[in-house]
Amino acid sequence: MMPSPSDASDAARIEQEAAEWIARHYAGLSAAERSRFQHWQALDPRHAAVFAELEAIWRALDGVRQPRQATGRINADVPAPASARAGWRFALTLAAAVVILASAVWWRAAPTERTPYAGAVATAVGELRNVELPDGSTVLVNTNTRIETAYSAAERRVRLVHGEAHFTVAKNPARPFYVDANGVAVRAVGTAFNVRLRADSVEVLVTEGRVRVADTARGTSLIAEKSVQVGANDAPLLRVGERAVVGGSVAPGGVRQPVPAAAVTASEVGRVLAWQDRRLEFGAVPLAEIVAEFNRYNRVQLVVEEPALAAERFGGSFRVDQPDTLVRLLEKRFGVRAERSKAEVVLRRGSASAP
Repeated sequence: MMPSPSDASDAARIEQEAAEWIARHYAGLSAAERSRFQHWQALDPRHAAVFAELEAIWRALDGVRQPRQATGRINADVPAPASARAGWRFALTLAAAVVILASAVWWRAAPTERTPYAGAVATAVGELRNVELPDGSTVLVNTNTRIETAYSAAERRVRLVHGEAHFTVAKNPARPFYVDANGVAVRAVGTAFNVRLRADSVEVLVTEGRVRVADTARGTSLIAEKSVQVGANDAPLLRVGERAVVGGSVAPGGVRQPVPAAAVTASEVGRVLAWQDRRLEFGAVPLAEIVAEFNRYNRVQLVVEEPALAAERFGGSFRVDQPDTLVRLLEKRFGVRAERSKAEVVLRRGSASAP
């Protein structure tokens, strides 16, 4: 019996995730990564089986490098014969691991020393800082980010002015903890969550416990009603392994609409939080998205002028401060030309004769 398209897609996803975990193991897992790996294994019995199979293959090959014809590009829109798809999928999985391992030797752990807090913290482009708040909560502050506090006897309040930060909140039910970001208030008692303030949205990902996401001005919940609630009077909460993306500013007098809470896979959680280990991880995403992420961490900016190239999908794992690793990969394997100057690197599709 032939597997259904959904079964094949699911198998490919598991292979891709397993290959990424193999690469992380060879680089050395942090405590947070080890916890996420154990959670990933527990999600589906196939995860551990595929991981073991690919690890055995990787060890047997012992240093194999990607063949020239196995490009590692993901392009689900181009059909291929069934036999070719099976070989292509394995080559792609192995290629993803090769790309990740090539960057792994440069990974650095997130800072472990905690910086005393003095009312406000602003990180420079490329800087990552671990900050201890007055109540014992900690904040891991990402690149080009500013946070400000306004603590009182009744509450603990932090304003995310711009950027991204991960909050680990000290428990104190009598003194709730809020993070305000562009009119969105995230309330927690004792939990951990990531908040990213984009130009057009606020993204909240819960990594431990649960939080309430509300409109700062109105106090109304911004999480859509769920089919099952703990109690009839409970507002919908965002729970561990869930993410919400709330739209940005609204017109004066306007009302933000509630958004659904989306379940996030362990693999995607790892990608979202990879910055904590000074890494960028991508699945099959447009080059424009990869470039935008690199540009958050570096003063030399990557530029993609051609819409078709910007829309092409790539994947891999890279150190945040080494965009040239990506550029060299695109030049060598995908026929992309890079024109370098002091302030930027412009990426264009190469000529037909390019390798």
